[in-house]
Amino acid sequence: MDDIDAWVWWLIAAVGLGIPLVVTAMPEFGMFAVGAVAAAGTAGLGGDVVLQVLVFAAVSVALIAVVRPIAARHSHQRPQLATGVDALRGKQALVLERVDGAGGRIKLAGEVWSARSLDAGQAYEVGQEVDVVEIEGATAIVM
Repeated sequence: MDDIDAWVWWLIAAVGLGIPLVVTAMPEFGMFAVGAVAAAGTAGLGGDVVLQVLVFAAVSVALIAVVRPIAARHSHQRPQLATGVDALRGKQALVLERVDGAGGRIKLAGEVWSARSLDAGQAYEVGQEVDVVEIEGATAIVM
């Protein structure tokens, strides 16, 4: 196997490792594919087989050791921009109709919402400001 054949085989290996990356969405296969591309470059520059394998292993392990923890940390973070009903939690609203454990109406984010108090024994009168604790369906739970 001459140098040209070696780099071609490494590129074929990189493509072969890229296929499971796309099918399984496991980023580790992509990191191995990048290691194979680095080994192909080493072969293209005239490195022997031992050096090619060492470059493949070193690049793959380095990527897994550095990139994988960063990717895992980012995948577990909640988005910082809340949208939909998540954006309404913690907002203040104005009581339009008396709100108690049975129901009532509030003005929240420019819209009229049905509401009920978090504490069934607590009531809020017209004109009071309340905090939205939760949204259940189309009803705001307030306190």
